[in-house]
Amino acid sequence: MASAQQGNPAVVCVFCGSGSGNNPIHLETARALAHEFHKNNIQLVYGGGTAGLMGEMARTLVSLSGPQAVHGIIPRALVKVEPGYDNATDDNPSGPVSGKEAERVVKEPMGQIGSIKESEYGSTTIVPDMHTRKRMMAQKVREGGPGSGFIALAGGFGTIEEVMEMTTWNQLGIHKLGVVLLNANGYWDGLLEWVKRAVQEGFISPENGDILVEAKNVHEVWPKLAGYKISNGRMQLNWGEE
Repeated sequence: MASAQQGNPAVVCVFCGSGSGNNPIHLETARALAHEFHKNNIQLVYGGGTAGLMGEMARTLVSLSGPQAVHGIIPRALVKVEPGYDNATDDNPSGPVSGKEAERVVKEPMGQIGSIKESEYGSTTIVPDMHTRKRMMAQKVREGGPGSGFIALAGGFGTIEEVMEMTTWNQLGIHKLGVVLLNANGYWDGLLEWVKRAVQEGFISPENGDILVEAKNVHEVWPKLAGYKISNGRMQLNWGEE
């Protein structure tokens, strides 16, 4: 997987919860991060959700930068449970929509990838499964300009799985992109402590212990991505077109 492309705007994938959590600081952080994206002309790739931190981040950035700045990628199975996707019909007229016009694509064969027209959450691609979703997210980031990478806001099992996979891909030499934990209210302290312990116990090299970068607030995120330095401990493997 090649590095970011010169001349293109930065593309950043944000992993975060489909819920809002109990502390309002996390919704506030999602909104503030959208403002940072707008200020720095960053395009967002995310999991296609319309609720929680996902929806807040996407909706805020669309309101600031327009729908072309946001690309959601969601597995077909989640379309049926995500708020807003079930409100449209095939007979809806063209023009602006408040939710997601999903029915036009969910009727396609499962192996196909479909697109949904732009909405208040940007444009959306429906994919067959979770693996395709993550691969497409990484591909979109790879196609971005300098500073492209991955950010994790607060979230649950899915969020931590996604950010750790991208960290692993970096370690394996699949990509050279920055991976940042936005540690609002100390949410990721436990994970950061685990990384330190893994380094101490010899399961992660000291160099690779710095692959996952902490940002304590939204203002640190873009400088951390733009100035990201790859680890000297990464594996030098040939992954071809992976």
